[in-house]
Amino acid sequence: MGVILDSSVVIAAERRGQTVEQFIESLVGLIGDQETALSSVGLTELIHGIYRATAPEIRARRESFIQELAADLTVYPYTAETASLAGRLGGEQQARGNSIPFSDLLIGATALSLGFSVLTLNLRHFELVPGLQVLSFPM
Repeated sequence: MGVILDSSVVIAAERRGQTVEQFIESLVGLIGDQETALSSVGLTELIHGIYRATAPEIRARRESFIQELAADLTVYPYTAETASLAGRLGGEQQARGNSIPFSDLLIGATALSLGFSVLTLNLRHFELVPGLQVLSFPM
């Protein structure tokens, strides 16, 4: 089993001023010795945040944190299998009146396709993904 990190968890760690090493240590303390990874969709969200920074020093800090984290963790790609799963789950939930934000749907489908859970600060959206084990990241 493993855990895909939602971007909300990474953003919170970076904003708290944690180093990547401190962040990973806190993850091990929380989830134990499970594989911890990023999805390519989550990485896209994080990189987007670098370029939305309002000051050069914030941009540099974010970029450094994300580059180091991505070098330390596996980044799982968004595959055709994941796309099929996300399309089915999103369509089924939409037909039931549940709207899952697109990026959360893609991250959740990536985790499901791997048999992983998702660690997030945003329980509400991920809990709409059927079959996905969602873990809450304490603030």
